Amino acid sequence: MTTVLGLNSFHPDASACLVVDGRLVAAAEEERFRRIKHWAGFPREAVGYCLREAGLGIEDVDHVAVNRHPLANLPRKLLFLVRHRPTGAQVLARLRNRRRVASIPGELAALAVGARARVHAVEHHRAHLVSAALASPASRCLVVSVDQFGDFASTAWGVADGARVSVDARVSFPHSLGTFYSALTQFLGFPSYGDEYKVMGLAPRGEPTYLEALRRVLRSRPDGTFELDLRYFRHHRELVYQPAAGEAPQVADLFSPELERLLGPRRRRGEPLERRHEDLARSVQARYEEALFALLCALHTRYRLDALALAGGCAMNSVANGKVTRETPFRRVDVQAAAGDAGGALGAAFDVWARLAPGGARYLMTSAYLGPAFGAAEVAAALAERAADLERSGCAVSTIADEGALCEAVAAALAEGQVIGWFQGRMEWGPRALGNRSILGDPRRADMKDILNSKIKRRESFRPFAPSVLREATAAWFEVEADVPFMMHVFPVRSDRRPLVPAVTHVDGSGRLQTVRREDNPRYHRLIQAFAERTGVPMVLNTSFNENEPIVCRPAEAVDCFLRTDMDLLVLGDTLVARRRLGG
Repeated sequence: MTTVLGLNSFHPDASACLVVDGRLVAAAEEERFRRIKHWAGFPREAVGYCLREAGLGIEDVDHVAVNRHPLANLPRKLLFLVRHRPTGAQVLARLRNRRRVASIPGELAALAVGARARVHAVEHHRAHLVSAALASPASRCLVVSVDQFGDFASTAWGVADGARVSVDARVSFPHSLGTFYSALTQFLGFPSYGDEYKVMGLAPRGEPTYLEALRRVLRSRPDGTFELDLRYFRHHRELVYQPAAGEAPQVADLFSPELERLLGPRRRRGEPLERRHEDLARSVQARYEEALFALLCALHTRYRLDALALAGGCAMNSVANGKVTRETPFRRVDVQAAAGDAGGALGAAFDVWARLAPGGARYLMTSAYLGPAFGAAEVAAALAERAADLERSGCAVSTIADEGALCEAVAAALAEGQVIGWFQGRMEWGPRALGNRSILGDPRRADMKDILNSKIKRRESFRPFAPSVLREATAAWFEVEADVPFMMHVFPVRSDRRPLVPAVTHVDGSGRLQTVRREDNPRYHRLIQAFAERTGVPMVLNTSFNENEPIVCRPAEAVDCFLRTDMDLLVLGDTLVARRRLGG
């Protein structure tokens, strides 16, 4: 038996995964255990979970793969340093970062006496490219990684041929599509790490009136690559990004005052959203898509491959992902469940495994249910601990052991407009709730978005909610038929169907769907099927089971979220917790 522990460590979205003889046994982000979004540090809790899931100790791990390599792209780093002398703060930050990476063997040894694993450094974008390939069923495909930066590059591409992955070229620091999008996200008044999805949600409300101006900020080259006009940015000459171990990452302004002279005053957090902000969001998304599709079209011309797999933080742009097959010659695009930096742990582990077993079969990711599961005993303990609070809230606890009857009861509650906390099986890998740690609602109700935001989510009104749809019904409801198991694509809802599912149809007629197959998640599929038989609609509204926090991991966190919000029904495995209304 050969074991490889993959790590994204001392970096935002710290995570761990475990590969045993070429099979992915477990994977989880540290934030789910620490309860701090985008936690950056050593993923001790995630490592412990992965080992427990496999029934192993740290002394049983043969290899540890880390998704960064301090010596990667060294010539380009040295050239940049010669041309742009770093500040003292930048030098100190890089030294601190190197010390953290160097401390990984000690962190592993601290988990148990006898840790013996060999530690491998895997270049950041190689790890992303390998992880991208794992989601593609094509025997040969183009793999592309796009993010802000990692190991002095922002973008890389190559070919996945079976289990072999090449890295053919890169776009180097300081040019970056991810930095372009993040800087404009900050400019629009969304300054927190990971806020880019808010711009995606806001964009359909506006018109691309700033597109010409943004073409000056981000320029496309004749070969399909791109460059930033550095007058509008600060990241190349100042320390703007400081990941704090054990905390959410902090990012200073990426843009310079020159951007305000071009686009007008920035929006400060909390200021009202005006029409110009909506137009700018639409322009940002449009310019990002232009640049991405120009790159992809050039790569298709070069490689003549019709299958594409994406990774990196920019691969989380589900709006752009959904347009690839319409705007480029690619016929298929796949994105793994944790496309961002957390997924680098996965790519690093499989890169090392491929070196250990050359010529071996490639692992194909068909499921994201790789996190911890909890049985009836843990559910009972969580409910017992909050028994007094449940009683004060007027909650009734019951059990339905028959799965069919359980799904029928929950489908009936959904059809009545109830909001359901749905906690089942193994936690999802990646940022999306995919039917095991989800809050569910009726997609037919035009007021369901407002109900969810008032009861639980309390988030911006322009952000859409997603549909989970039976895979076999996808073509009848969406204009593009494809497998989207990880909710990484936005597709147009068929125009005649849009009035039937207003709660999951965005203002531009689109939906960020998850396709659900019986073989991937039997119970969730059965629930949606029960809802379809009752209503004629083969989908449910699905949003993450949380309230301004990481998605819940344990039963106790699900109970806590249920009690502090106004959810109607909590389903923990076979156990139902119903909130009885006064007079009900």
